[in-house]
Amino acid sequence: MHAYEDPATWTREPTRPRWQLVLRFAATLGCFPVLCALWLGVAAVLFVVGLFADAIAAVSDSFERGYLRFTDDTLGGIVRLGSWFVTWPELRHEGDTEYYQARVDRRVAHWTTLASAPHEPKKARPPVECAIPLRDYRGVSAGYVAEVAVGQGWELRPSDVRKEVRLWWSAASHVD
Repeated sequence: MHAYEDPATWTREPTRPRWQLVLRFAATLGCFPVLCALWLGVAAVLFVVGLFADAIAAVSDSFERGYLRFTDDTLGGIVRLGSWFVTWPELRHEGDTEYYQARVDRRVAHWTTLASAPHEPKKARPPVECAIPLRDYRGVSAGYVAEVAVGQGWELRPSDVRKEVRLWWSAASHVD
């Protein structure tokens, strides 16, 4: 951790009450299909509008960038509506430290495998930055994520640990 980070925020999230999780899970089962239908409907409308806007975009680069940003913000906003959803594994394993440790270990190992892969010609470079969301480390702490990630060669980036821990693959800064 960096000196500018407040160590008090890098602690484990409190365990949520069981009744709240069950209520949220039930609401998730009802709202998830609606959210998916909303996302698909908005995506279809934006696609159709984008076909007509393509004529304007042929003349104006700023319009195209603005429209793409608007599309990304709109569809991302719909996805963020589901941030309160509770999944079945979260319902079953709330407060289970070993489960969340294994989850963090798997997630960091996955990103490490991706980032350490050699660059292949004519393909995109391996990712050098990632974010581990709170959903993955709720049962442990952001400090545990940092410990595991630093042990595998990652550097910490400024993060809001109430949402995610941002990491940078330190080997990416070395020039071959």
